[in-house]
Amino acid sequence: MIPFDFQPRTRIVYGPDRIDTLGDLAGELGARRVLVVSDPGIVAAGHTGRGIAALQKAGIETHLFDGVVENPTTEHVDAGLAVAKRYEPELIVGLGGGSSMDCAKGINFLYTNGGRMQDYRGVGKALKEMLPMIAVPTTAGTGSETQSFALISDAKTHEKMACGDKKASFRIALLDPVLTLTQPAAVTALTGIDALAHTLETYVSKKRNAASLAFSREAWLLLGDHFSKVLDDPQDLDARGGMQLGACFAGLAIENSMLGATHALANPLTAHYGIIHGQAIGMMLPHVIRFNGEQFGDWYRDLLDCTADTNGFPSPSGGSDALAGFVAELAARAKLPSRLQDCGVERGKLATLAEDATKQWTGTFNPRQFGKEEALELYELAF
Repeated sequence: MIPFDFQPRTRIVYGPDRIDTLGDLAGELGARRVLVVSDPGIVAAGHTGRGIAALQKAGIETHLFDGVVENPTTEHVDAGLAVAKRYEPELIVGLGGGSSMDCAKGINFLYTNGGRMQDYRGVGKALKEMLPMIAVPTTAGTGSETQSFALISDAKTHEKMACGDKKASFRIALLDPVLTLTQPAAVTALTGIDALAHTLETYVSKKRNAASLAFSREAWLLLGDHFSKVLDDPQDLDARGGMQLGACFAGLAIENSMLGATHALANPLTAHYGIIHGQAIGMMLPHVIRFNGEQFGDWYRDLLDCTADTNGFPSPSGGSDALAGFVAELAARAKLPSRLQDCGVERGKLATLAEDATKQWTGTFNPRQFGKEEALELYELAF
């Protein structure tokens, strides 16, 4: 049994139309002035306005920063910080996808502790307490609502920085599946495959423990069952709820055990070629499952035992090959690319990508040895 230290820091509030309780929840935290961090797409969908209306109904002064984009950079955090300094909020709400939630955390780091985002790369770099925060995810993917890490890209180098501190955990995660009904099909696919990767990587990471495994298993049950359903019927609210809860639990698994080689391989593809994170994950995950399965196949079979008698899930007897095939089939149904060459990746650049992949922190938690040679081998398989 691997030792662990787990203290639940995030209250999870789940249910359709629970966004209308946002003002009451903010009031419970003693906030009278709030900064809402969102993005233009979520604003256009009406979700941000609905959240702001709930806050204002509770008598809370509310200000909006909607300058978030996908894969937020240090520049976006700095822009949000300027708004925070102007209005001096007592609480921050991250309303949107993982980018909005990560940007909210980044703003909080700098507003309360000063400096630059680069100063917080790593773990536990914040010396002062941070403002309380509420997460309102509108996608089912990153699980950022239950993690203490913010993923922010350096605006100059484009390198993703993992900035983690327990003080950066959201006090409340407000999960309203109704908000995910407006996701475009592409967003559903990209975030869904990312959430599934979180489940499968946390289950076999070097830091896996009794707490993380419990969340990984439950996330697998929810995501594996509901992903295909939301692809078939985007308006299936029960399936949307299953995806949202699965992504949330996978986030809790990450918080307790970290990720692996799939994410280490995906980040350089985004940095060098601008490949969307979910696409990169979808291409690399089946190959990593087979790669790890050569030495840790029993762990994957244990996970498949949880769904052994459930229709649609791979058989435990098929092991890592069956699981990899299941993931590849889901990615194909989601219309995600399966080969790097179809995304403009050049074979001659694979060695450079492999070198960068070995510098990614998540790769150090992969159960099987993961160095430049192994990274290159996996890129070649996906090419």
